[in-house]
Amino acid sequence: MKKKLAELKTRLAEINDLQMVASLLDWDQHTYMPQGGAQARGRQLATLAKITQERFIDPAVGRLLEDLRPYEESLSSDADDAGLLRVTRRDYELALKVPPKFLAEFHVHIADSYQIWTQARPANDFDRVRPCLEKTLDLSRRMAGFFPGYEHIADPLINFSDYGMKASAVRRLFAELRTRLVPIVRSITSQPAADDSCLRLHYPEAQQLKFAEEVVRRLGYDFNRGRIDKTHHPFMTKFSLGDVRITTRVKEDFLGEALFSTMHEAGHALYEQGIDRAFEASPLGDGASSGVHESQSRTWENLVGRSRGFWEYFYPRLQAAFPAQLKGVSLERFYRAVNKVERSLIRTDADEVTYNLHVMLRFDFELALLEGSLAVRDLPEAWRERFRQDFGIAPPDDRDGVLQDVHWFGGTIGGAFQGYTLGNILSAQFYDAALTAHPEIPEEMRQGRFGTLHGWLKENIYRHGRKFTMDELAQSATGAPLTIEPYIRYLGTKYGELYDLR
Repeated sequence: MKKKLAELKTRLAEINDLQMVASLLDWDQHTYMPQGGAQARGRQLATLAKITQERFIDPAVGRLLEDLRPYEESLSSDADDAGLLRVTRRDYELALKVPPKFLAEFHVHIADSYQIWTQARPANDFDRVRPCLEKTLDLSRRMAGFFPGYEHIADPLINFSDYGMKASAVRRLFAELRTRLVPIVRSITSQPAADDSCLRLHYPEAQQLKFAEEVVRRLGYDFNRGRIDKTHHPFMTKFSLGDVRITTRVKEDFLGEALFSTMHEAGHALYEQGIDRAFEASPLGDGASSGVHESQSRTWENLVGRSRGFWEYFYPRLQAAFPAQLKGVSLERFYRAVNKVERSLIRTDADEVTYNLHVMLRFDFELALLEGSLAVRDLPEAWRERFRQDFGIAPPDDRDGVLQDVHWFGGTIGGAFQGYTLGNILSAQFYDAALTAHPEIPEEMRQGRFGTLHGWLKENIYRHGRKFTMDELAQSATGAPLTIEPYIRYLGTKYGELYDLR
């Protein structure tokens, strides 16, 4: 058995190496690659995807998994080897259903689609990217079609990123959250908005990036195993557990963009850097799901980064970095500014209270597109009308409407957005558990110390990688299944102090 297990791990490491090479090419496309390289890059990524898929679904991998089944059954369910075999078998059975030729076609398309989007969005030209989006929808439906027997066509696509979740479960959860959330949104937005003019002065890019780097270094991001670069739409990527990179974007007329984007992506990176190094180059060496991953970016960006205690430590340092801009701006005024609640157009700029309404809109559109009840050509107007209903405002153009998110232009339609709200919910649930175990965490943050929180997250979430599912992690780390109650309580407590919640 040991020999067969070693052979399987060797094969999986080789497959992982191919995947990481593809990730490196993808990172380059999103950061430094000249536009002229787009067509070749799509072909290169398609070639790697096809080879990787063929290597993974090799019948020899299936035979090894079957031969190792008795060994797996002899282990406790939380043993590393049991987790490896369980997750690999799950991935293998899914991969068998997707033809390598289709994957190659898909990767060529999304590389081309992404490049067109980077030009179409600044030009406010939906018609330019519309044919790409229509093909993406067709490919997404074809992808789902490889997994017959689903309740909803989106289920296989959701399952890729949040294993075990279905459209019906997400819909129920979102309906419950919406019922509790909308009254809070209405109560706050009926009151005068906080003054955030102090964030909208001129803040030079180099100084913003320097301060953001100082912050994430203090949080625990290891620059010996990572770096920061600029991109159109911030993301985190990993080439190994020793090379976990983040990207950000800067607006010199808005301080919050680079700072909170960098903290958000650093949250993802802290998760990846905290995975057990024994899981290197194996299917266990990733985050458990998009929802769990997003819980970590939201924890560090919002529960930590927008907390009063965090700014009691960092605000004097920010004032020292930008003395002219922040002279005379009190900590209280700044704290209210970074927690301003308003009906806004851009998801990534949205506050904690309204953010989930942006996600629900996109999730509902994904389902409608996949079902065929909404056509791509009608999406811009549908977007504007839904915005009027949910936010009382409408985007003046497609640039800040349907074109704003990269997801549909660089991936599938379906499974792209639900993880953001699942992550918000889980962030509060995990944070509550951490505070129960370590009530000293808020006081430590006031002193610029984040090691206790980071350590709890690493012990209870990060180190496990993909060994456990989202539901299993929630239960083991918090003693309860996924629930919205800690999240609603967090929002009510925090914003009840900032606003009069009626």
